[in-house]
Amino acid sequence: MRRERAERREQQGSVKLAAAGAEKSGRKVFEAKNVGFAFGDRVLVRDFSTVIQRGDKIGLIGPNGSGKTTLLKLLLGDLQPQSGSVQVGTNLEVAFFDQLRGALREDWNALDNVSEGREFIEINGSRKHVMGYLQDFLFSPDRALAPITKLSGGERNRLLLAKLFAKPSNLLVMDEPTNDLDVETLELLEELLIDYPGTLILVSHDRAFLDNVVTSSLVMEGNGRVGDYVGGYTDWLRQRPMSARIAAAAALSSPKLTPQVAPSPKPAAPAAPAPARRKLGFKEQRELEQLPGRIESLDAELAALTAQIQDPAFYRQPAEAVTAANARLAALQAELEQAYARWNELE
Repeated sequence: MRRERAERREQQGSVKLAAAGAEKSGRKVFEAKNVGFAFGDRVLVRDFSTVIQRGDKIGLIGPNGSGKTTLLKLLLGDLQPQSGSVQVGTNLEVAFFDQLRGALREDWNALDNVSEGREFIEINGSRKHVMGYLQDFLFSPDRALAPITKLSGGERNRLLLAKLFAKPSNLLVMDEPTNDLDVETLELLEELLIDYPGTLILVSHDRAFLDNVVTSSLVMEGNGRVGDYVGGYTDWLRQRPMSARIAAAAALSSPKLTPQVAPSPKPAAPAAPAPARRKLGFKEQRELEQLPGRIESLDAELAALTAQIQDPAFYRQPAEAVTAANARLAALQAELEQAYARWNELE
């Protein structure tokens, strides 16, 4: 399908699909040193350090509620770290993906939403007519001039992407951009992000999409720990075998943030915390013993299904089969997150 789309653009005489460029940012986009942040007793980011350089494509991975949004705000300067520091690079022009579609004006057609009164758009130093630019996003002239209220959900998503990539930027921040995208729009977005010349921070639960787009990943691993890995989701799995992940989860399960103060001279004082830990029942102990195998099995099925979805031949199946596979992928992800949560609870 991607080849067919490229051939269609070539027949139309259009240039390679691309985003509007901006002046280069500084070589160092973000530098975090020993960053910590908590809400009350809940630590979301603990002793986090990284350097993001110009052109990096960073995936931000973790279950809902793990602190991804907090980490993103810390990097962008919307939140100040409670410990450590974040240095923001120079000459940044940031574009944000509007997940709520609030950037589209309902009283304008697609052409007006993108052009905003302009006839031409600057794309990588070249002027391109707005109508031709919209054709790269699969809009015929008739659809480009149709009232936005007449557009399908897929067309509205493509229009939002066209509007986003028409804005000059050198740092692109996308929070769950693949939600509700049809296959063709998903491929179009993937192509744009792979070729995007600036720096990308991508928050997503779509593991195949992360594997195809990002060059490194920041993973929320629990109790405030943020792992920094080369590659996408599958690369993270390779670098973090199951035994290491379970060991890390065990090491991070303690809620203590600082060493205990000197104990009281009273003999009974050290015994006070003991009632907080209860002995597991037979069924719970059996469940705990079986969870590592279950997690391993879910991981293996996820990896196999992800490999299938990445194969171009996968999308030659009937739409029902594609939908079922994507639904199974989402279900496996939910099961895996629940298994990890249950393991931490029992451990």
